[in-house]
Amino acid sequence: MKSLLASSAISLLALASAAEAEGSLLLYNWFEYLPQELVDKFSKEYDVKVTMDTYDSNEALLAALKAGKLGSYDLAVPGDYMVKILADEGMLDTFTPDEIPNFANISPEWVDVPFDPGRHSTIPYQWGSTSFAVNRTVYKGDINTTDMIFNPPEEVKGKINVLDTAGELLTFASLHLGIPQCTTDRAQLKALNDLVLGAKKDWASFGSDTAKEVLVSGEASVGMIWSGFSAKARVEGAPIEYAFPKQGYIVWMDNVALLKDAPNRENALKFMNFMLEPENAAALTNYAQYSAGVSGVAPFLSPEVANSPESNPPAGGNAVFVEACPQEVQKMYDAIWTNLKK
Repeated sequence: MKSLLASSAISLLALASAAEAEGSLLLYNWFEYLPQELVDKFSKEYDVKVTMDTYDSNEALLAALKAGKLGSYDLAVPGDYMVKILADEGMLDTFTPDEIPNFANISPEWVDVPFDPGRHSTIPYQWGSTSFAVNRTVYKGDINTTDMIFNPPEEVKGKINVLDTAGELLTFASLHLGIPQCTTDRAQLKALNDLVLGAKKDWASFGSDTAKEVLVSGEASVGMIWSGFSAKARVEGAPIEYAFPKQGYIVWMDNVALLKDAPNRENALKFMNFMLEPENAAALTNYAQYSAGVSGVAPFLSPEVANSPESNPPAGGNAVFVEACPQEVQKMYDAIWTNLKK
């Protein structure tokens, strides 16, 4: 009888744990990247409690998952090149389109992407660009050059914020030098190292989570920034202009990724399906002020977001994705980054 009662208690406990898991979603996302209204809408619609932790760079996401967080989250929101890295590390689960009824809403150009061909582990979240914004009350000259970061005019020296993300900053430096990403040429790697070390003396800060605030406050006169954050900074009163430098700028797509060993896989798929509803994707875009990779969002977009200069780059620009370097090459870039951050 005692054994029977004990077994029954264990069974009831297991059922209770399963019931709790069925109502949970564990999300790992960038900071300031999901409006509470959408979280509440999803929670109410599916009776799922959403718990979200945040990070401030793709590299921070990778480090956390490697340090033991894999299996603690259902979904993460990596950038394009980080999707490839996570897949190569065996950190992503896969799904089939029939598991996500709204899969057909993905814009055709964002389905067969190089970092997840055919979309077996991810769906689009938002896409935008990375460049820099300049305070036009401080500097009135031509801003559409990467010299503003790496060979700045006197007016802005010492008042420059750069993103604390190795992939984007070193890619931007490569564009400035006109060298390939993931180069193995020793002379080019030395030139890259010399460039960022030499420019560092003119920078005030490395800040990703403060990229918008330092432009709004005036602490920075030039700031590397994501396009949506630049648009938000303008709305908050910063007298800035977003640059599309002739040497090139970065385009990116963040993606909702299904993580390996997700404790609430079914709820993760529900959330992915939810975010592919055009109205929900548009609500995210109106909040984040980037662009959705979902068809049918246009009727739901605010005019300010649809017509923002950050979301409408000039034709013919040199827009590049950050590349995922082979591991042996990445070690050299990591060494440059470590040296820079000393």
